[in-house]
Amino acid sequence: MSKAKVVETLGPNSRSVEVIEACLEAGMSAMQGGQVAVEGPVLRLASVLTPSKPVISLSLSLSVCVSVGVPNEADKTFLLHRFNSCYSDRTLANVISRVFQKFFPSLTKVVGTLGPNSRSVEVIEACLEAGMSVARFDFSWLDENYHQETLDNLRVAVKNVKRLCAVMLDTMGPALQVRNKSGNPIELMAGNHVTITPDVTREPSAEILPVNYSGLANAVIKGDTIFVGQYLFTGIETTSIWLEVLETRGKDILCLVKNSATLLGSIFTMHASQVHIDLPTLTDVDRQLRAFIKAQNLHETQIFAKVETVEGLRHFDEILEEADGIILSRGNLGIDLPPEKVFLFQKSAIHRCNMIGKPAIITRVVDSMTANLRPTRAEATDVANAVLDGADGILLGPETLRGMYPIEAIKTVGRICAEAEVVCNQSLQFKRVAKHVGEPMSHAESVASSAVHTATKVKAAMIVVFTSSGGAARLIAKYRPSVPVFAVVIPRLSTNSLKWTFTGSSQARQLLGVRGVYPILASPNVATSGGSSEESGLKLALNHGKTMGLLKPNDQVVVFQKIGDSSVVKIVVFQDLYS
Repeated sequence: MSKAKVVETLGPNSRSVEVIEACLEAGMSAMQGGQVAVEGPVLRLASVLTPSKPVISLSLSLSVCVSVGVPNEADKTFLLHRFNSCYSDRTLANVISRVFQKFFPSLTKVVGTLGPNSRSVEVIEACLEAGMSVARFDFSWLDENYHQETLDNLRVAVKNVKRLCAVMLDTMGPALQVRNKSGNPIELMAGNHVTITPDVTREPSAEILPVNYSGLANAVIKGDTIFVGQYLFTGIETTSIWLEVLETRGKDILCLVKNSATLLGSIFTMHASQVHIDLPTLTDVDRQLRAFIKAQNLHETQIFAKVETVEGLRHFDEILEEADGIILSRGNLGIDLPPEKVFLFQKSAIHRCNMIGKPAIITRVVDSMTANLRPTRAEATDVANAVLDGADGILLGPETLRGMYPIEAIKTVGRICAEAEVVCNQSLQFKRVAKHVGEPMSHAESVASSAVHTATKVKAAMIVVFTSSGGAARLIAKYRPSVPVFAVVIPRLSTNSLKWTFTGSSQARQLLGVRGVYPILASPNVATSGGSSEESGLKLALNHGKTMGLLKPNDQVVVFQKIGDSSVVKIVVFQDLYS
């Protein structure tokens, strides 16, 4: 039993003596009710209370509260310390004040998935204006031509609004799917039986669900849980069903339907909880994606590993070592893991990513905004907690792909992130990373951490870092500065013995997935101007900061740059002479 108390609202579905007894056995410590309708549930509650079933408190809308669970002095001291460590600067009066809306809605990046409701040039432009830093393309559905059209629209939108945008290509990987070719709704009722079969020639119905995997019957046992839902389900629709395995019959699986639902659409995702599925890692769709990347001349593509199963958790450290970043796919994890374990994995995984300076991106945060203009209170809190945990980015899937309010979803998430960043304990995060790195630090790490420390001490308005590969900017971001980092990406001149080319645009866009880093691609003449390159790049960054309203005269700016073989940090006082 947890130390935290559970308060339950009793109503039509929970006011009988039998249900109240079950609630008490399940852990209910308190109940609340309405002023008018509370008398009946209170009397029923009294009838089931015994000395072995104490209730901690009774809270009514009459403002009456009877409580025997008063926190002791140690509890009060602990809570006061936790509050003071993060929120002592925020009084209740200034909590309701609006955070100053600047050009950058938040340091935390927002990834938007482009699809039917968000692939036009006009909507993409609005998404970029709203704060989208990365555009995600989901290759697990539709074909290459569809995504090429969307990519072309993105390029036009980027040129129109004059903002960089990174591109994320999400591969399909091994997945269990039910194809409903007819598209007819399939209604399943709780208590009925349904058979899962590998015979994909069968038409899906309330009695038969054909799946694209012949070995599922060998992988599951009686009592296992199987989830079937609409493609890119949010988890809150009545279009998702839970099945319990009753028995296997050869390659078929007989299941009990646990809840009533109607399956809609042409593709249903199937997920067997904590069951190893022996499917090829690379599918035909993934091979098409490899050809697509080659056709786009994306030779310096980074790889973010999506962790979405218990198997991924067991090998998380090895995956993190090889990947350029991590996507925590909480949709599938919420099925594979017990719900009470998901937050533990999230905090642990983000912490590991933070310690070694690799981006961590969280998915499935404001699912209800797929069909609603505002998120739920729990979703808003979830986004804020992800930021406080140290997430680099928030990934929106169905909210922007097929949601009714893609632009509002991006704006809302950005505002929540900005509010959470105000109370982030940057000092504590800095100390944790420094302790993890240990001593002696490398030269680059030492100077990067000093730059962040200096920016905090002098209350700098921003940090400017010069980089060619993006490595210096990532080192700065690793120490979680509380101000924007402007990364001036200086192009490099390279040759393949046939022609000379400048690199730098890919490196600049890839930095858009890193918390707090905003790349500025310097012109090629800056890269070839010798000793004046840093001066020209600094002027470019300061002008950009002034244009965006981040800088005003006499603001201090911390500059991280390389001079010869040395890395140095200096403080520059911004004056209009830089403009």
